[in-house]
Amino acid sequence: MKMKIIFLILGAAFGFALSRGGATTPEFYAQMFLFKDFHLMILMCSAISTGAIGFFLLKKFKVKAIFTGSTIVFDKKKMTKHLVLGSLLFGMGWGLSGACPGTALSMLGEGKLHALFIITGVLLGTYIFGIYESRNIDKGI
Repeated sequence: MKMKIIFLILGAAFGFALSRGGATTPEFYAQMFLFKDFHLMILMCSAISTGAIGFFLLKKFKVKAIFTGSTIVFDKKKMTKHLVLGSLLFGMGWGLSGACPGTALSMLGEGKLHALFIITGVLLGTYIFGIYESRNIDKGI
């Protein structure tokens, strides 16, 4: 229970940081994609850099998982047409909604009700992907 509270606090802090950084405002995305304001691009590049450094350190020090104690393994995935299709769908959803799906819960926390459509799209897409994958597993693909 203690870990759940810690994760809740960390999630709320992350949502607050997204909000303060402007990552929940469609106008900021539009300005970034039109190359008029680089605020969000700098924010995303900072996040990517932080993540890259984090992955490097996790690999270098062979860090163990908190709950299981097993060494974290980083398996490489092959590029497939499904990854390309998924990336295109992600980008189209982002462009049509005017928001990154990853920030939808923060938007909802701000009271932006259009985030419900984004969240619905994410859940529906995940559900459809799950059905597709389960059929491929059943076929042995």
